[in-house]
Amino acid sequence: MKKNNYLIFGILMVLSISACAPTMSTKLAEFPLMYEEQPASILILPPMNESTAADAKEYYSTTIQEPLAFSGYYTFPYPITADILKMEGIYDSELLVNMPLAKFKEYFGADAVLFTSIKKWDLSYMVLASKLTVSIDCKLKSTTSDQTLWEYTGTVVVDLSGGDTGGGVAGLIAKAIITAVNSAMADYVPYARQANYRALASMPLGKYHAQHNKDQNVQFIDQTPKKDKTE
Repeated sequence: MKKNNYLIFGILMVLSISACAPTMSTKLAEFPLMYEEQPASILILPPMNESTAADAKEYYSTTIQEPLAFSGYYTFPYPITADILKMEGIYDSELLVNMPLAKFKEYFGADAVLFTSIKKWDLSYMVLASKLTVSIDCKLKSTTSDQTLWEYTGTVVVDLSGGDTGGGVAGLIAKAIITAVNSAMADYVPYARQANYRALASMPLGKYHAQHNKDQNVQFIDQTPKKDKTE
């Protein structure tokens, strides 16, 4: 009986681990339209800010163009396009999410438009423990078909706590001081870049990358449940 119990317990443990393991997908299976339309140029729209940080948009906008270029895409200079959009009275990208994007093809020659939404740009501070979270939703839409070609979420969580500084009151004081200093000096920009790179790791590589059209079977964590949104 004991052997049977151990066997059942082992099977349950395997099933439990399997249930917790992330589901993997391939770039081709998840984003076939990227390989069909083959976008080469991307226009980056000003980010939408759903976080509580008022300055998140300003900081984040400096972090997205570089990783897209490294992924093999031509990107229009963000400061210039942002100024042009402002001159046209477009200050909020939210206004463009459900609008036909053919005008961006006409005016800029862009094959696709990138929408980004800052979901979290937060610092949680509790004296002895501190955590910084940056989370970005990305969506690439075609200027030809208006279809969503690619979407993904990149999240970075950083522990800013003081770590193990020894026991006793002195150790607690030292940990509190280190946590406070780390929190006060936290720079979001490098972590926003990390979030971008994590998201873009799932994007099929562009025509200016050496691995273009050779990455169809590259696997990444499937986020399909998060995609059940109204386009």
